[in-house]
Amino acid sequence: MERRTSLTSTTRASRLSLDAAHAWGLVASARTGPQWYVDAAPFVLRGAVDRLALGRGRRWPVPDRPVLRAGDTAGFWEVVESGPVAEGPADHHRLVLEARVRAPGTVRLTTEVTPEGPRCCRVAQTVTFTPSGVLGRAYLLTDVPAREALMELVHRRVVRDLERAAP
Repeated sequence: MERRTSLTSTTRASRLSLDAAHAWGLVASARTGPQWYVDAAPFVLRGAVDRLALGRGRRWPVPDRPVLRAGDTAGFWEVVESGPVAEGPADHHRLVLEARVRAPGTVRLTTEVTPEGPRCCRVAQTVTFTPSGVLGRAYLLTDVPAREALMELVHRRVVRDLERAAP
């Protein structure tokens, strides 16, 4: 697993023995049932904390279609972007989710699936926090360890789900 961290972002990436199109269908699935972006333990905890802090911490249902589309909502996420990426190889897809929770800034989770040959792809996930105001900048300093733990757990969940669903 590749790991990268900066003050405002944390990334995890893995190479998997899966066709990129198949991996994308699972990563961006909008089917009813368990979905990593709704029921991964860190997201369940974050939603509960948000509701305790009188935030929105919504529990929007998954839309029940093959893949998420821009404008969809699921869990406490709003889908900002979903689909093929113009630059790069064919079958390179990106899913960008923005958290609708109480935070002194904007939280985004980006997942990219990039083909790396026949039956091989790279899945990269980056969470970013863009602070707002003085409180946001102060929060940024304490957010790094939480982001590290969150991305480690979420990325492991995504990889596990993809490996289990491999044809």
